[in-house]
Amino acid sequence: MPLEQEVREVFAQGGVLSHAADEFREREGQTQMALAVARTIERGGVLVVEAGTGVGKTFSYLVPALLSGERVLLSTATKTLQDQLFGRDLPRLVAALGLPVRTALLKGRASYLCLHRLDLARHDASLPERGTLRTLAKIEQWSKATRTGDLAELPGLDERSPLIPLVTSTRENCLGAQCPQFKPCHVNLARREAMAADVVVINHHLFFADLAVRESGMAELLPTVRVVVFDEAHQLNETGVQFLGLQLGTGQALDFARDLLAAGLQLARGLVDWQQLVAAVERGARELRLAVGKQWPGAKLRWAGDSPEGVPAQPWQEALEALQEAFVQAARGIDTVSELSPDFVRLHDRAQQLSQRAQRFAEPCASGSVRWVDVGTQLRLVESPLDIAEAVRTRVLKSETAEPQEEGRAWVFTSATLGDDPRLRWFTEPCGLDDAEVLRVQSPFDYAQQAALYVPRAFPKPNDPAHSQQVALLAARGAATLGGRTLVLTTTLRALRTIGDAMKAQFERLEAGQRPEVLVQGELPKRVLMDRFREGASDGRAGCVLVASASFWEGFDAPGDALQLVVIDKLPFPPPNDPLVEARSQRLESQGRSAFGDYSLPEAAVSLKQGAGRLIRRESDRGVLVICDTRLVAMGYGKRLLAALPPMRRIEGEAGLDAEIAALRGD
Repeated sequence: MPLEQEVREVFAQGGVLSHAADEFREREGQTQMALAVARTIERGGVLVVEAGTGVGKTFSYLVPALLSGERVLLSTATKTLQDQLFGRDLPRLVAALGLPVRTALLKGRASYLCLHRLDLARHDASLPERGTLRTLAKIEQWSKATRTGDLAELPGLDERSPLIPLVTSTRENCLGAQCPQFKPCHVNLARREAMAADVVVINHHLFFADLAVRESGMAELLPTVRVVVFDEAHQLNETGVQFLGLQLGTGQALDFARDLLAAGLQLARGLVDWQQLVAAVERGARELRLAVGKQWPGAKLRWAGDSPEGVPAQPWQEALEALQEAFVQAARGIDTVSELSPDFVRLHDRAQQLSQRAQRFAEPCASGSVRWVDVGTQLRLVESPLDIAEAVRTRVLKSETAEPQEEGRAWVFTSATLGDDPRLRWFTEPCGLDDAEVLRVQSPFDYAQQAALYVPRAFPKPNDPAHSQQVALLAARGAATLGGRTLVLTTTLRALRTIGDAMKAQFERLEAGQRPEVLVQGELPKRVLMDRFREGASDGRAGCVLVASASFWEGFDAPGDALQLVVIDKLPFPPPNDPLVEARSQRLESQGRSAFGDYSLPEAAVSLKQGAGRLIRRESDRGVLVICDTRLVAMGYGKRLLAALPPMRRIEGEAGLDAEIAALRGD
């Protein structure tokens, strides 16, 4: 039976899916996407699909991929989504379709416990306070029972724990075949299982890390795969440029110094002056940080000449040269004892790699790239391509032209938001997919009935110092009425803190039992914040407000009445002083195009769609979206941004907003 026909029967009312899932109902858009994926699998080629929220895109690509009988690689944006795809969606479908399919989950090595590094951590006298030692004891106990070594299985482990880098490996410090724990290694086990599986679930970071260094096991896996699906594909470009450039951090230097001292004192004490070698590396890293001076934490300093902007060239160059020389001297010292342990062989490789990177940053920036310095407690030196188009064309899709069309690999890229024009150029241009087939499938939700949009007209301008305070007052009024159930999305970390503090102050005026809890991003791990927010709507308390930025604009899912009010503080234009944004804008201007119309506006449209998409997650959801930026109704370009949003009904005036929120509560 042709694949398209099989797919159509599975999605039909009364078909396999309707028997396997109680909540399943036939959706025209879901079937339309599934048939397009099936056609792409049968003939090969590239398909880009924007599937609105509620379409059910996961089943739309999984069903034809599984029915095809081909070997499949699935990549998604985060490890959490990987776990969901592998642990929930895939098993349900494989069982429903009755297919003898073997699946595997493959993450980056930093996700797996390293048995050798765990053994080293046991004997590390420099481990910090008792809390860390208790966590280490929990990891040791878990290590005896786990089969996969995936740290995501360990309940209560904070992903920000300083212990994680000490019990996981990196490409730089892995001992490979020389490791005493090579045979039971969890990373190697995961790779072996991936090579033996029919369907492998990875993430975008792993894919591009391998494209950059050919180290993660993907180099062997990808050529054996016929169908490749990138879900949450809107993150591909930004993920790719992180890995396809060059980075050197003072934190990397200090990690190297710590590992060098530990190995030297444990395995070759007295044979080399380890303290002196380590002190030189630490001094070089410190001098490089001091050369930058008291810059605002989080600043990105454009680096067009001999040094980053605002940084004197001479002390910067001297510090960079001193750091490189410290790596060279460390490599020489390690070389004298390298036969004593494989740890020294890897440390020697790391010293050479770090020295080479420092040398690269002492030379002019590569053509077609941009260079800058991220400033924080540590420094991160970055050289990045402007996009991934060339890499995708020459290193990902290049083999397609060498194969007969009917046998070519099938590539599917999908997300709920890939642009605001019919050709989805925001996504296809930077990803080198100009010739791809493009499909846009609308959301099945009745937004006019389920959701309302309010843009206050009498409101401080976005650059007014009073703006964040007014956002907090508006959000607090709605949250007090709803009993929490409110998400405030900010465009900057400064606004995040201001709005969070102001809302807490507002709620202090309420009686104790009526105060919603204000959760602010950064105060707790992301997973804990999301869980507490969802629980707040159902545990009898006054509910929760979550004030968040950055990653919470997407990937945050609170269906039902847990979330009924989303407040966005400003239009999410890319920051013009960001070096990557600036370089991309300059390139467009040099091509005679508009940096605002062809870059900044589409970026804002996609981010706005992502943020607005947090509100309505299923057919029964109802809610209000508030965008506290008068430019949306006062400026000509506002029409384009409004058109990118779901077709919600419009609210006029504060009285209309209050009435809508009261209706949500049931008053």
